[in-house]
Amino acid sequence: MMEVLKNYINGKWVSSVCTTTKNVVNPANQEITAKVPLGLETGQDMQHAIEAAHNAYLVWKDVPTMKRVQPLFKLKTILENHKEIIARLITNECGKTFAESLGELQRAIENVEVACGAYVMNQSEFSENIAIGIDEFMIRQPLGVCGCITPFNFPGMIPFWFLPYAIATGNAFIIKPSEKVPTTMQYIFELIDKELDLPEGLVNMVHGGKDAVDALLQHPKVKAISFVGSTNVAKYIYTQGAKYGKRVQAQGGAKNPIVIMPDADIEMTTKIIIDSVYGCAGQRCLAASVIIPTGDNKRDFTASLLETARSRKVGFGLEEGIEMGPVITIESKQRIENLIQEGVNEGGKLLLDGRNTTIKNYEKGNFITPTIIEGLPVNGKLLHTEIFGPVMNLINIDKLDQSIEFINKGKYGNMACIFTRDGLAARKFRNEVMAGNIGINIGVAAPVAQFPFSGWKDSFFGDLHGQGRHAIEFFTQTKVVIERWPKNWSRKF
Repeated sequence: MMEVLKNYINGKWVSSVCTTTKNVVNPANQEITAKVPLGLETGQDMQHAIEAAHNAYLVWKDVPTMKRVQPLFKLKTILENHKEIIARLITNECGKTFAESLGELQRAIENVEVACGAYVMNQSEFSENIAIGIDEFMIRQPLGVCGCITPFNFPGMIPFWFLPYAIATGNAFIIKPSEKVPTTMQYIFELIDKELDLPEGLVNMVHGGKDAVDALLQHPKVKAISFVGSTNVAKYIYTQGAKYGKRVQAQGGAKNPIVIMPDADIEMTTKIIIDSVYGCAGQRCLAASVIIPTGDNKRDFTASLLETARSRKVGFGLEEGIEMGPVITIESKQRIENLIQEGVNEGGKLLLDGRNTTIKNYEKGNFITPTIIEGLPVNGKLLHTEIFGPVMNLINIDKLDQSIEFINKGKYGNMACIFTRDGLAARKFRNEVMAGNIGINIGVAAPVAQFPFSGWKDSFFGDLHGQGRHAIEFFTQTKVVIERWPKNWSRKF
């Protein structure tokens, strides 16, 4: 009988009080790799974790920042030493290729590196003699217990947008990993438990679903919530978090456009766009989705994109030469295929149809091969729906101004990119497009760890994003001190 994954609470591995479980399934072959608690009682597990985290915070908050970051240096080494094992776990439960999993984990490590510099980013600001004998300064102090709810598509990276910054700034931390992909974080916490000397209760992991999330949102000792996922859930997290007085950062969905100007290099542009659209099987919030070739080269670009997409090798991500893996679940596959049909019903033309795909030796896998739909109506449903799968929408817009107008009318604002050799066009694009991450001749405008992972409109709810200085600010609260020490109060020695 397969063992049910345990929670990590107060420095110990404990079984959930919940007896209801969900299978964790390899999306390439439907093999069950683990069972995870999923039910109403997971809220009780979360309550226990919150109490343990609060007790740890009361001690940790007074530890000097230079000492708080010391475990992070060791954490970086731990992740590096186990990089390939963790990447294999990511591929087995998430479906992406091994190379993509390695790249994901490298991004996690880079966030740990940046958080090691929290001492510099978390410094106080001091102003002497704002008036005669009066000084004023601002200090940053931790919030308390901070919770994190992570998605299925980057189980090794996204927790590290938050965890290292939270503990570096003096908070205690609880993570609820996606019930679809819990084994990656389970293994990382096993490493933390064995190799990292942290106070009991400082970092905790609780498995579960909505009940565990609601326990985080409603408990008065939880001061901040970090979330990455769909827009509908992000809105729920944000509104409920605000209702219960939490600080919230909630990353939502996307419908990322790429504009191709007539002067763009066809070969380079094609390769980068194909990687952007079909990397991670399109299951990432920075995947390109809407491609807009402008001017006289539309036909050439379309032919090039079609040829390259058709040649992409799809299969199990641990096999040699595979460029794209499956989507996460059977339900996701059905949803994506239904959306493709909706596009056809709206008048789109299927240039490449990836539905009803079977891969040799992996016939049960959730595979959809690269798909391209051309000519969708600009005001239609599909062009404004996040597909989260390997589907490219090619649309006809002639001018840069019209492309920017189309982009800015969309409800999402996660990423937008342009390919051009014209500096003026690039400058206009980056200044006028309403999106948080902009790419110039870049297909995936993913910020490195010292910059915030931005997002606008329905792609983000909150004020401060994950990563870098934004994370330091999110996990701290400012206190301004104004003090005066009159001379006649001083003791004479």
